[in-house]
Amino acid sequence: MEEADTFPTDYEIAQQVDKDHITDVVGEIGLDASDLDLHGDYKAKLKFDAIERIRASDRENGEVILVTGMTPTPMGEGKTVTTVGLSQAFNRVGESALAAIREPSLGPVFGVKGGAAGGGYSQVLPMEDINLHFTGDLHALTSAHNLISTMVDNHIKQGNDPHIPVNWVRWPRAIDMNDRVLRETAVGLGGEVTGVPREDGFILTAASEMMAVLCLADGLADLKERIARIIVAYDDDGEPVTAEDIGATGAVSILLKDALKPNVVQTIEGTPTFVHGGPFANIAHGTNSLIADDVARKLADYLVTEAGFGSDLGAEKFMNVVCRLGGMEPAAVTLVASVRALKYHGKDMWPADLDALEDEDVDAVRAGFANLDKHVSNLRGFGVPVVVALNRFPGDSDSEVDAVLDHCRNDLGIEAAESTVFEEGGAGGTDLAQKLVGAIEGNDEDFEFLYDLDDGIESKIETVATEIYGAESVSFQSSARDDIERMNRLGYDDVPIVMSKTFHSLSDDASKKGAPEGWNLEIKEIYPSAGAGFLVALTSDVLTLPGLPADPAAAGMDIDPDGTVSGLF
Repeated sequence: MEEADTFPTDYEIAQQVDKDHITDVVGEIGLDASDLDLHGDYKAKLKFDAIERIRASDRENGEVILVTGMTPTPMGEGKTVTTVGLSQAFNRVGESALAAIREPSLGPVFGVKGGAAGGGYSQVLPMEDINLHFTGDLHALTSAHNLISTMVDNHIKQGNDPHIPVNWVRWPRAIDMNDRVLRETAVGLGGEVTGVPREDGFILTAASEMMAVLCLADGLADLKERIARIIVAYDDDGEPVTAEDIGATGAVSILLKDALKPNVVQTIEGTPTFVHGGPFANIAHGTNSLIADDVARKLADYLVTEAGFGSDLGAEKFMNVVCRLGGMEPAAVTLVASVRALKYHGKDMWPADLDALEDEDVDAVRAGFANLDKHVSNLRGFGVPVVVALNRFPGDSDSEVDAVLDHCRNDLGIEAAESTVFEEGGAGGTDLAQKLVGAIEGNDEDFEFLYDLDDGIESKIETVATEIYGAESVSFQSSARDDIERMNRLGYDDVPIVMSKTFHSLSDDASKKGAPEGWNLEIKEIYPSAGAGFLVALTSDVLTLPGLPADPAAAGMDIDPDGTVSGLF
């Protein structure tokens, strides 16, 4: 393993690779140029007729492997790197595999995390395009969302029926940028010619229900139906006003017709990869599009996909929402852990002092096992085998790594593998891939959901809170109980629940590390994402429009006259 100060940057690695033309890449999985809408030489969208042909084929669906993680440090522990590297590793051991991941959002790219399409020798290419404008999906979603916003305000201005009180609008505006000053705004100022004054605000495009709708739609017809039932406001009688009621369905669908097509690119080792959609896992369901999953599992024996944040958020929603709405089951789960994340929990550290996590501290690693163990227990409760992927960083000591692997194998009774895919590409994940194949073949349990859809709203929330988060109890503010009564009346009591919660802790308090016990989860609000098909339960304050940090990633980015990019990754 190379030392951290000599290891090349992601951009340097990407520039050393001779990429194949995207038509050659997809040729390996039985597709050709006629199946693609090309966006240059190295990225493309899959045409709708190709999607339907693939779906209708007699080939059995491949096994779905979900990559999720323990509660991460603010820098993340490498789920995307693991996802990309694992797809490469499967192909190295002679298994047919594809990856499907989410598209990066410009907000996080320029904020804390920088690029978000893998890294090192486990990245997708062309990485600078994917992290920036890519094929325009995020721009299309932003425009589609804001078209509804402006049509709502025009509906109010023109006095159209149904009448919408200005304080009952439920559709904010969207922007794909971390711009905190836009969280709360006032619009319609400047007199009669400008519009009707009211309070408004912005959310990040990835947090928009429109993103969730795109990622759950199975085609254009379904997309239109979902857009039509999006609730944008309530009328004088408290009845929902939908996108269809204000005449927005058709135009919004036109804006999204190309964005609905999955994007296909390649990993650094030439593995075809779908990069499509990007809903947040602390606000929506946190996985790439169902269309991409449908296609990928028809084209390969294994589909490696990921869910955002820790397993308490992304994986729980993948199991209870995505699998339910998409008609699929995971064959296995890879839980990504890291020495630094274990020390982060073992030292009970908030906020994270990453420098303090660099020193060897086996005792702190062991003290952090409580968090890892809770995630493992939660995942095994769904009846799927779990294999821990220990994503090794350059500063991790052998003693720390051995402590984690021994704990998984001897104390938890599950397989675990050291993953070095960042430094070594697919070669650094072959042990992990082989352990996953063995776990899938040896599994005799049946997948099962955590709750039934016909359980009451309160019951579903309490089940997730107590069984997944480890809460002792759940309380509902009076406004949340009013919301439940309204949802029952409107017929939204038989849909999945998406919990909006901090990703920094298993609890609703970001400062609580490990596996907190004896705490109460408070539900503040419940509202429908009617287009997506689930209810959202708000717990602690979750920012739907993040701000930039004191030292944003954007400040360290540059481009040379020859086009060489620095600081993006």
